[in-house]
Amino acid sequence: MKILFVIDVFNTHSNGTSISAQRFAEELRKRGHEVRILTVGETSDTIFGLKELYFPFFMNIIHKHGFMYAKCDELTIRKAVEWAEIVHFFFPFFLTNNTKKVVDELGKPSTAAFHVQPQNITSSFFMGKVDWANNWIFKIFRDRTYNKFGHVHVPSEFMGRELVKRGYTAKIHAISNGIQSDFTWMKRSKAPEFEGKILIMMVGRLTNEKRQDILINAVEHSKYGDRIQLIFAGTGPTDKTLHRLGKKLKNPPIFGYYNKQELMDKLSQCDLYVHASDMESEAISCIEAFATGLVPVISDSTLSATSQFALDERSLFKAGDPKDLARKIDYWLDNSEEKARMEKVYAESAKEYDIDHSITKFERMLREAVEDHKKAHISNSDPVQYSVPTGSLALDPTA
Repeated sequence: MKILFVIDVFNTHSNGTSISAQRFAEELRKRGHEVRILTVGETSDTIFGLKELYFPFFMNIIHKHGFMYAKCDELTIRKAVEWAEIVHFFFPFFLTNNTKKVVDELGKPSTAAFHVQPQNITSSFFMGKVDWANNWIFKIFRDRTYNKFGHVHVPSEFMGRELVKRGYTAKIHAISNGIQSDFTWMKRSKAPEFEGKILIMMVGRLTNEKRQDILINAVEHSKYGDRIQLIFAGTGPTDKTLHRLGKKLKNPPIFGYYNKQELMDKLSQCDLYVHASDMESEAISCIEAFATGLVPVISDSTLSATSQFALDERSLFKAGDPKDLARKIDYWLDNSEEKARMEKVYAESAKEYDIDHSITKFERMLREAVEDHKKAHISNSDPVQYSVPTGSLALDPTA
């Protein structure tokens, strides 16, 4: 198939959705598909390039979140859609809504992905747990974008259930974003600067909702606090705040951006992985961590899908509670033999999230969308009327 990805920002390593899009494009090409991207950037053999949309006074915060909004150029959009056999959208913003109109006008099948939780937006304004604000954004996303599609990809069953209960009418496909096969069991000796220290890592953008602050505060309550060295992999708007908070620890946290190989090297030296986020649609970084042989300790937040990865209560802590997180950290550090056993169990459990499985299910969704489009086109001249079960969560029995 000729598959067009429509995504505002593609060539970045500081945005989880963009990284997933890159990996999906790479894997689909390996299977013989042609994949091109409509995105901000320079035009190339695989890119239909668009300019960035400028927002006075807000560009700094937008860029700190690792994001850019695309400026909609109708000629480029039309050229990209004319090339494609099917179009897949990643974000519910201006580029998607404008391109979808061209897709429907030209009679092309299309699908969409739901990666942006409303809480990711409201948390920037300290309103991440304000129900009316989040529900309002869910409604806007639903009415302006997602209910115009027959098939929507979500990265977890948790997100699928959230959409179904809020009246999203598309067929919802719960497909993990998947991890690459080189994230596998690996243990290496600690670098000289880390000898004698307990390394605990957390990966993710430095933002309010990710709650890196909970982990920093937990170290103060841990009996191993003087030996713990935190490593935060990520960048974001709360960088300075977290640096200030971390200065109170005997071993101030290490912050940095790491490429894939550097990240794997750091994970291989760590003793535990913590995921403290209040809001998460999946958290591939957590899967990558326990795939390499790290026992995770995960927030039990009801707004996060990540807790699904915990194999028992020992790997869950009460959301927002640094003292409970410290207790769980201390349990695993107190019980080194059990931790070693569970490291292998967690690494084995990660195999079900191999990206190869995800791509197979993603291909299946695209083909189903194409077939539904053909049926609708035969029975009805309006190509956006799909004969699929609406508001249903599709769970793949082969997953």
